[in-house]
Amino acid sequence: MGIVKAVCISEQKGTAKQNIGKCKLIENWGLEKDAHAGYWHRQVSLLSYEAVEAFKARGAKVEDGAFGENLLVEGYDFKTLPIGTIFKCGDVVLELTQIGKKCHTECEIHKMVGDCIMPREGVFAIVLRGGEISVGDELTVAEKNGYSAAVITASDKGSQGEREDKSGPAVAATLKGYGYDVKSISVIPDDEETIYRELLKLVDEEQVDLVFTTGGTGFSPRDNTPEATLRAATKNVPGIAEAIRYNSLQITSRAMLSRAVSVMRGQSLIINLPGSPKAVKECLDYVLPVLGHGMGILTGREGECGRR
Repeated sequence: MGIVKAVCISEQKGTAKQNIGKCKLIENWGLEKDAHAGYWHRQVSLLSYEAVEAFKARGAKVEDGAFGENLLVEGYDFKTLPIGTIFKCGDVVLELTQIGKKCHTECEIHKMVGDCIMPREGVFAIVLRGGEISVGDELTVAEKNGYSAAVITASDKGSQGEREDKSGPAVAATLKGYGYDVKSISVIPDDEETIYRELLKLVDEEQVDLVFTTGGTGFSPRDNTPEATLRAATKNVPGIAEAIRYNSLQITSRAMLSRAVSVMRGQSLIINLPGSPKAVKECLDYVLPVLGHGMGILTGREGECGRR
């Protein structure tokens, strides 16, 4: 477990970051008002508090944010963690994307004391889920739960590149935050046969433990996801879909129009979700905390090793 010691931003590039105590992190962007936020792989920079203290012990006088770090954290040697590590801090979920960096010009710290620790000690991450981080918050590494997952978005326009799929990545980001190993995200047409074949490929050939679908669960003639899912089923698991509908009904009465289903296929679970990013997050945050026990029984992992 780590403790956040500083939350730093700079509103202009080329200027030192300042510790502002707390800040909102925006999904797939970075810290609000930070000049280095954006749609890229280095949205948030993290640095070890211990590394900075060791640097100070050499006689350097540096303030929080001097190395360009957004989050100064006590308790982790970040450079030893693998790419793909998931961090959680309250509602915020981060994914480690880069360790260290190459400095093309010497920074002010390097000019002052002849060294800078950010290139070798600093790491970078993207924001999978936003929220607020404050000094004193706990930052933890999300433990892998051992289950693989895949996401299918059923969308004619999305599969043809006419509409950006936001619900599929939202599902994947939430699953990663809960420790699932997301194997794939696909966007396919709203066609029953196509959806059915994709489900069989993921479960039978790729042996994915958990498959979530988004979209195609309403009243439109092209909403075929539940029919394809039921064709793929070996057993029905109605309670999950019913629980999701119940939770959604607390938010909107239109949830009663959902035809989503949840089923088993062998030792894998397939669950239909709605098509909006906001709705899928609400559904997943409701169902995932209690899904682990069922997955353990279904896959036989709670009493024995091996998937099948």
